[in-house]
Amino acid sequence: MSLPRCALRWAWLPARVVPVLRRGREPGPRTLGRATAGAWSSSSSSSSSSSSGGSKAPNTSLYVPLPVKPLGPSAAGDVGAELTRPLNKAEVRKVLDRFYKRKEIQKLGADYGLDARLFHQAFISFRNYILQSQSLDVDIHITLNDICFSAAHVDDLFPFFMRHAKQMFPMLACKDDLRKISDLRLPPNWYPEARSIRRKIVFHSGPTNSGKTYHAIQRYLTAKSGVYCGPLKLLAHEIFEKSNNAGVLCDLVTGEERVVADPDGKPAAHVACTVEMCSVTSSYDVAVIDEIQMIKDPARGWAWTRALLGLCAEEIHLCGEAAAIDIVTELMYTTGEEVEVRNYNRLTPITVLDHALESLDNLRPGDCIVCFSKNDIYSVSRQIEVRGLESAVIYGSLPPGTKLAQAKKFNDPDDPCKILVATDAIGMGLNLSIKRIIFNSLIKPSINEKGEKEMEPISTSQALQISGRAGRFSSKFKEGEVTTMYPEDLKLLKEILNKPVEPIEAAGLHPTADQIEMFAYHLPDTTLANLIDIFVDFSQVDGQYFVCNMDDFKFSADLIQHIPLSLRVRYVFCTAPINKKQPFVCSSLLQFARQYSRNEPLTFAWLRRYARWPLQPPKNIKDLVELEAIHDVLDLYLWLSYRFVDMFPDASLVRDLQKELDGIIQKGVHNITRLIRMSESQRMLNLDSSPAGKQGQLLGAAKPSLGEAVDTAMAESLSSKSLASKLVRQGRLTPHMLRQLRKEWLKQQTDEERARAENGRHSERMRRKKNDPNAH
Repeated sequence: MSLPRCALRWAWLPARVVPVLRRGREPGPRTLGRATAGAWSSSSSSSSSSSSGGSKAPNTSLYVPLPVKPLGPSAAGDVGAELTRPLNKAEVRKVLDRFYKRKEIQKLGADYGLDARLFHQAFISFRNYILQSQSLDVDIHITLNDICFSAAHVDDLFPFFMRHAKQMFPMLACKDDLRKISDLRLPPNWYPEARSIRRKIVFHSGPTNSGKTYHAIQRYLTAKSGVYCGPLKLLAHEIFEKSNNAGVLCDLVTGEERVVADPDGKPAAHVACTVEMCSVTSSYDVAVIDEIQMIKDPARGWAWTRALLGLCAEEIHLCGEAAAIDIVTELMYTTGEEVEVRNYNRLTPITVLDHALESLDNLRPGDCIVCFSKNDIYSVSRQIEVRGLESAVIYGSLPPGTKLAQAKKFNDPDDPCKILVATDAIGMGLNLSIKRIIFNSLIKPSINEKGEKEMEPISTSQALQISGRAGRFSSKFKEGEVTTMYPEDLKLLKEILNKPVEPIEAAGLHPTADQIEMFAYHLPDTTLANLIDIFVDFSQVDGQYFVCNMDDFKFSADLIQHIPLSLRVRYVFCTAPINKKQPFVCSSLLQFARQYSRNEPLTFAWLRRYARWPLQPPKNIKDLVELEAIHDVLDLYLWLSYRFVDMFPDASLVRDLQKELDGIIQKGVHNITRLIRMSESQRMLNLDSSPAGKQGQLLGAAKPSLGEAVDTAMAESLSSKSLASKLVRQGRLTPHMLRQLRKEWLKQQTDEERARAENGRHSERMRRKKNDPNAH
């Protein structure tokens, strides 16, 4: 090699390496904090922050390692080998193993954020990188060569190891920046417009049917401008209609709909919206935030926090339970605003009965049976029909129009329908003429702050909210009653209702798109779902706040992760409200995102083909559920159409289509008991049209299991004797009873077979003993 080229290679070496090469001898034991760590700190701008500022230790299990591929042949050649010699891989492996086993190295790694798990992962990758690369960087090649010749210490590998670790785990290089971005303390400072005015805060506190919302709305209607923020589209629609009927022009803003009251399209001074859609930059005279106690909701609480802290209104009227007074007062103390509390009492009395309903034969007009699952609703509705009574049905996944139609049917004094079967969806947004609330069960599945599913008794707040629907002031029943279906639940209901409502201790927060975008700038190769996990882990909140559960957001992020989208667009798609329990809705979000990424507009014609329009009225419960899912897909289209107007251009046509679908669903729900009967018949008769039946025909050679044989025998019995069919039609036999009979019959057959086998073995032993007395 020529002298100029050799000098050039020498000039490339780090200043730390040159003295070692010149000395040509093994340095004595050195202190990591002085030599190695000193050299490392000079080559890196970040420092250890795992224990700075009293921050909590990060959850490193969220750190997903990025692959660091070994280097191939270099175009400039192996400079390190030219300056020294080719490395002996066996010697290098021994050096690396010594490096890994040194306690001082592990401790120094922990100081830089590498706990035992990360340290091990980083070392395995670092070792593979060293041993599999065809040409290493010149600095690390020379360092390894020196260590092999005892001209350097094994600890000198630490800077190169950390450089590799930060390529694997980029959050290690910018922990301080990430902590600053995810610092969620002092949320009032996020809304400078609201802090620039002196707001009057009025808290209307009281139970259901106490008139608290009425008084707040009256002030809203008399103001020059105002905004109503409600938890449901139904409530926003109600205020929208009430305001316009009162001669106060009011616009409607929900996630899926924008309605301008003025014929000329001029924005009205009053707006009724869902709480997530309220503007924190517009100015109003009066703002009403309904159901303020939902500020504690694990998933949606952030929207109430944002409205409370950010709305620019001279007067903020809050409506809700007394349990929210303390937290609201604390939050307003941080903004320098005082809270005026106005207490209201219930307008009509409500009584907890001393006896349970026990039987559906004891139903009377005005009764509402509250269930916490669709299956219970179907079962109870079926049993009510058997008794010659009509019932209306309301549950959460029904379209708003269908809910209103069922409520109207139940409230109509001239309609023969006098019984309502519903979930806790009746707790808000519907005016119902209910005399007696009957809890079919007190156990409700819920999602806690960690995203875990729990099966627990309903809370006092939920019980009061639902019970309060009985005997409303505006209905024909001026006194309400509450009881349970079963006597054993009645005592628990009384205990729940007699408990004081626990004060709300914290309000929800949610990272904004800007914060996530800044986070992604530092971690560009991290998936959005993992980005959210790390953000929440790094976040710091004051004692009055918590970070809302973001499992639904992460579910959507994982669903569309493989689709090429910009971060901002991906974030919007992930905030779209979908029911992740509906496979068709989830696949639709995926399809919409894929179309968007291809820059292919989702037209009305495309959507009709996708939904297989025209749709037929449902013939069974399965058909009804599928129609509800299609309605949710149309909702999703409308929601996205207000965020991406060019790519979802046919919102008005889709809304007309949705109204038509709502009518089809209404007809299905109106005849829901017939649909239930059809579903039960198909399930019990094991019709050949079912997927299982078709599969059995295709795989005719397969031998049925004993359970399938029992089902077949029962189906044949049903079809031949028709006794079970008759009992089903009369409501005296349910699918659950049929399954129980099947289990008992199967167990009896198994026991009999075992007894016969044992008797056979005993007889054989006796026969052998008789033929050969000496046989054992």
